[in-house]
Amino acid sequence: MLRIALIGCGHIGTVHSYALAQLTRAGLVDAAVTTTFDPDRSRAVRLAEHHDAQAHDRLESALDAADVAWICTWTAGHVEAVEAAVARDLAVFCEKPLAPTIEACRSIADLLRDRPHQVGLVLRHAPVFAAFASAVASGRYGRPMTMVFRDDQYFPIQGMYGSTWRKDVDKAGGGTLIEHSIHDVDVMQWILGPAVSVRARTAETFGYPGIEDVASLAVDFESGVTASLTSVWHQVMTRPSTRRLELFCEDAMLWTEDDYLGPLHVETSAGHEEVMAPAPAWIDRLTAPEVFAKSVAQYAEPGKAFLDALVSDGAAARGTPDVDMALSAHEVVDAAYRSAAANGTPQELPALSGGSPCAKIG
Repeated sequence: MLRIALIGCGHIGTVHSYALAQLTRAGLVDAAVTTTFDPDRSRAVRLAEHHDAQAHDRLESALDAADVAWICTWTAGHVEAVEAAVARDLAVFCEKPLAPTIEACRSIADLLRDRPHQVGLVLRHAPVFAAFASAVASGRYGRPMTMVFRDDQYFPIQGMYGSTWRKDVDKAGGGTLIEHSIHDVDVMQWILGPAVSVRARTAETFGYPGIEDVASLAVDFESGVTASLTSVWHQVMTRPSTRRLELFCEDAMLWTEDDYLGPLHVETSAGHEEVMAPAPAWIDRLTAPEVFAKSVAQYAEPGKAFLDALVSDGAAARGTPDVDMALSAHEVVDAAYRSAAANGTPQELPALSGGSPCAKIG
């Protein structure tokens, strides 16, 4: 059995803790959380109790008793945790964003590239986006022309998130673009291929220095396709985290307003079709209440994929997305911040040597 050290026991750590517990108790993975660590010991103890695990006072001691580091700290804590895990020759699951700065992101990529790892850009495992990417790659709707992506969420220092560190630029690295829409940038490159330049504007409506709550991007892709991304943190507390993705191809418009199962809508001259993206076949084996099952599966599915790969492939295991896919998204985000700082001047993107940002699951 693979022993997992859960590092970071706040909001996202709790989400992963629950998903991993569901997988273990359903017998869907040969793994379990056995140690926890958080600078706030009470949080580490709380999650350890759910797994019959041991809470540790030190990061190093939690990792010493594990095979896999599951890193869910705030963004600025990732480098230390990854370095400690790599020093112990552990497999690593690292949440997004990789790090607050592009230099630190590149350092993490160098650490993880040649070892078993996966990054927590979970939309790579969303059936609706897999269907979206497959439909575009098939060419049956002609060439892609332009994409429009909108992502909005209430400011996540309150409500169900309650992660006050997200208003601290030293811990987060930025606001809605790096923290939330790093997912969206990754999906855009998955579907459209590598980005080559970006123009951006940002705003800090709520007054947290360095934490943008609005980001508007215009992105050019190597294929010649253009795309726009609008990312917003607002104060509409009754509104859930929501994404809408639209893509015009030569012969169809494709869109979805759900970021897990869809449906994917396809409109052609022949009419409108809804493409259903099925949940994983094992979802009925989870014991989560039905109202939570979909949300749990969003995190359980990528976690299961990584743990299965570790069991089958050992040191050769590479999860999806890997660190090069994640780094490619970070390069776009960094270029967007540089563009915004230069009053929207276009910024070119570096060519990446590792991996393909638009590689598909499976």
